[in-house]
Amino acid sequence: MFQQDGAPPYWGSLVCDFLNETFPERWIGRGGPTTWPPCSPDITPLDFFFWGYIKDRVFATPTADVEELKARIQAAVCTVTEDMLKNTWRELEYRLDIL
Repeated sequence: MFQQDGAPPYWGSLVCDFLNETFPERWIGRGGPTTWPPCSPDITPLDFFFWGYIKDRVFATPTADVEELKARIQAAVCTVTEDMLKNTWRELEYRLDIL
């Protein structure tokens, strides 16, 4: 499956053609085999936890250059523990239960 995570969709015939060739009948989006509501209330663990956590760690202070930025991203990802991910899934399941 391919789902463009959290970004506004770009729609064009070239994009649709690429997705149809690469992910036949398995992509979600405007003009695709499975439509995705434009204001979907669904959230993924990436939206819910991961990207915010990584951004907070990476951009706590200004970076000097691209190499430092890459190193910070890698270091931040390495701090994510299995327990953190399990807690994220538990929170997501809780939120889905109350909807």
